[in-house]
Amino acid sequence: MEGLSMIQAAIIALWVCCVQSRGLGYSTLMLRFSPLMTGMVCGIVMGRVADAMMITAAIQLIYMGMIAPGGSMPSEPAVAASIAVPVSLMAGLGPQEAIAVAVPVGLMGSYLYSFRLFLNSVILRWTDKYVSNMDDRGLTITIIVIPIIIAFLLFFPLIFLSLYLGAPVVAAFISQYSGGIIFHTLGVIGGGLAALGIALIMKVIGKQQFIIFFLLAYFMAVIFKPLNVNTVVFAIFGAILAYLYTIFANDAN
Repeated sequence: MEGLSMIQAAIIALWVCCVQSRGLGYSTLMLRFSPLMTGMVCGIVMGRVADAMMITAAIQLIYMGMIAPGGSMPSEPAVAASIAVPVSLMAGLGPQEAIAVAVPVGLMGSYLYSFRLFLNSVILRWTDKYVSNMDDRGLTITIIVIPIIIAFLLFFPLIFLSLYLGAPVVAAFISQYSGGIIFHTLGVIGGGLAALGIALIMKVIGKQQFIIFFLLAYFMAVIFKPLNVNTVVFAIFGAILAYLYTIFANDAN
């Protein structure tokens, strides 16, 4: 099975390093919490953007309700997508099976990120010293430069080697046994994790009086599926319902 070239693996690894280190600015914090952009980068690098986005959209579902207390997540979405998407594309996995690959990879990524935070905490001793001396240059180095370097040193070698050497082996193994009961079970579990992500986001931001709208949208999607109704039509329906709800709510008050 043909794997990734060194350049392809390096580009994806560099992207993950930029996201994990916040090397692209504060906006990379949101990129870290969502696998969608990482999945798109993998798709662009591999020349299969549409397939990559379908897989990443399924992976996104399991992270919808997650929170990051102290900046630490139970699973790293960007790391999970960077490995799961290329492996799934090479092995021909569906979105549900890709979720089963992404979960353990993201868990290992969270351990690596926690170790990065530990190393950054050691640098705080220097930061306190520069604060006392009002040293702007020293603060810039210890707050921005060194943490970015640490992130690149931690994430780049592991992501690069995992993609360049490990991904083809894993993909070949999965392709060989993908028709068996094990991967059927993984697919079922992956579908359940996606449902769990939706349930978590409803629990976090949902209110009981709005659940009826979620159920209405779900059954509308099921009923209108044979008509090939696109998301623009659903968005228009949603806007109309939201406007009507606002009118009736104001009248009731």
